[in-house]
Amino acid sequence: MIDAFFALIGPVSTMELAVVAAAMLFAGFLRGFVGFGASLVIVLVLNVVLGPLAAVAIASLSGLPTTAQLLPAAIRHSERGFVLPFGITSFVAAPFGTWVLVSVEPAVMKIAIAIFVLAMVAMLHRGWRLGGPPRPGRLILAGIFAGLVQGSSGVGGPPAVALALSRPGTAERQRANVIGAVTALALCAIPALWYHGLFTKGVVVASLILVPIYLGATWAGARFFSHRGHQYFRNAALLSLAAIGVVTLSLSIRDYLGG
Repeated sequence: MIDAFFALIGPVSTMELAVVAAAMLFAGFLRGFVGFGASLVIVLVLNVVLGPLAAVAIASLSGLPTTAQLLPAAIRHSERGFVLPFGITSFVAAPFGTWVLVSVEPAVMKIAIAIFVLAMVAMLHRGWRLGGPPRPGRLILAGIFAGLVQGSSGVGGPPAVALALSRPGTAERQRANVIGAVTALALCAIPALWYHGLFTKGVVVASLILVPIYLGATWAGARFFSHRGHQYFRNAALLSLAAIGVVTLSLSIRDYLGG
């Protein structure tokens, strides 16, 4: 399978493979520990190594096993009046975001992804939330925005999570709303990515190789969370994401100016 990976993806150095493996470990740990944000790491790092098209496609495929694991409980406890309008509008908007992804120059897309991720990290670090219970119109607008971002960069999760956490209710219901919103975003990008031919053999092989690393790290992150305080490590995760975003932005600007 490794030989097939190199044959389909193209030449990748040992250092780049190590960076990708480390990114999947950190992303999985972040998913299990914080509960979201893994796609930010995957897209940012794979964006540099394999380009934005493969990065978004691999991030989408590698997240499906975890989604399948979390979804049954989320369906039982989530608020359908929140998840359904958000999910439907996300599905409608995602193909337009994917059109942006396949139409814009890769170097420009890398810069845009890095800037957006840095902005989301800053907003999450400051505890950003939407004030008050969202009305149907606000849910629709939020779903359109998140779908566009998800389709174009694969990182529509943070605004969706912020919106879900702004809903009233128990912690169990809020968590189910978060899972429902993130699941909707993860699934809404799949048809558009497939339509544009981004699920190549190389992407599928790479995803199959990386998924066990991702799942194992997710398990480790969840176990670590149950033994330590979450506030310190959430801030550490956001700082790590910010550092990755700065490095990615610097490299992307260098490549754009050099090209």
